[in-house]
Amino acid sequence: MMEDWTKEFIIQRLLAISLLVVLFILCFQVGRFFIIPALWAAILAYVTFPIYTFFHKKVRLSSSFSAAIMTVSIALIIGVPLVIGLFVLQQEALGLITNLIYRVKMGYVDVPDSIKDLPIVGRQVKDILSQINENPEGTLEVVRAWIQSHLYYGKVALDVVFSNLAKLGMALMTLFFFYRDGTSLIRQIRQALRNIIGNRIDGYIDSVGTTMRAVVYGIGLAALAQALFAGVGYYFSGAPSPILLTMVTFVVALIPFGAPFAWGAVSIWLLSQGHTTEGIGLALWGMLVISWVDNLIRPMVISGATKIPFIIIFIGVLGGLTAFGFVGLFIGPVVLAIGLAVWREWISQHKGEVFAPKEVLLTDNQVQPPVSDNTLDSDNRTEVNRAEDGR
Repeated sequence: MMEDWTKEFIIQRLLAISLLVVLFILCFQVGRFFIIPALWAAILAYVTFPIYTFFHKKVRLSSSFSAAIMTVSIALIIGVPLVIGLFVLQQEALGLITNLIYRVKMGYVDVPDSIKDLPIVGRQVKDILSQINENPEGTLEVVRAWIQSHLYYGKVALDVVFSNLAKLGMALMTLFFFYRDGTSLIRQIRQALRNIIGNRIDGYIDSVGTTMRAVVYGIGLAALAQALFAGVGYYFSGAPSPILLTMVTFVVALIPFGAPFAWGAVSIWLLSQGHTTEGIGLALWGMLVISWVDNLIRPMVISGATKIPFIIIFIGVLGGLTAFGFVGLFIGPVVLAIGLAVWREWISQHKGEVFAPKEVLLTDNQVQPPVSDNTLDSDNRTEVNRAEDGR
């Protein structure tokens, strides 16, 4: 009877686990498109939740109205620069293409002499320019044919753009519910994890929160500061579209050591256009000011707040970027922070239990361990003392 009951119990458990696995797979298939938007919404909601609390608790607005205010504000903060950037980029691209077509038709396509005089490639550049200027119509026809044969890539690019816009809209919609129901959701997640891991989950959650806030603030403030200083450099060096270049620098600067690629490219472009003084000045400004700001803000904000070595944060940022995409900039450090918290807890709880020597207990049938000379001397002295006491 006990054996039959055990078999039935095991079968029921296996069926329950199988159903849970199937349910998890189905849920993942249904919601995998929304995982990345939900992660972005969770990051934004957690970092800005104190502002929501101010509207809800201090100003005494309803939870829905406070969530709506925050969602609209975040949408404007993200959407307005995005629309302005796309508009400026469109105007710049249109002007560049129009100017290039005009130069091709006039047979006057040229590059600075510094590029023509480059070793190895300089001669090839001269030959290509000579062919373009000698046959403008043929060049335009080749360009048209190339564009016609690569229209598929344009469709792929449009699909990517619309997909990201859809994810942005989904993230903003999810953000509203995270604001409104975030406290209840966190309470349920905390209780569920406590049921599995125990009360130690509270420390892990606190570590996640501290790391997330420090990483977002550290990366965001460092990127913003670098972009602003770079914008000043773009403006005084006479670079085209300094506002657009500042926005691009901010996005690139979110990646560690990414800002030099932005201002460095502009500096090289200025040098190629013959603006030697401006190009060198921008390069010096970037090395002495922009990079210095990054080296100051990022370690101070992140490592100072989390008490985590900056190398761990650095590996988490780059590793997360490689594994999860752009959202991995914030997920990677959090994952490593949790791992570090588990490691520190294990070390503190089991300190001295792994490699510490333990007392060896031998039975009468076991051979005694070798005794050192100091031990023998001690035993001899003990025997002498006993003999003297006997006398």
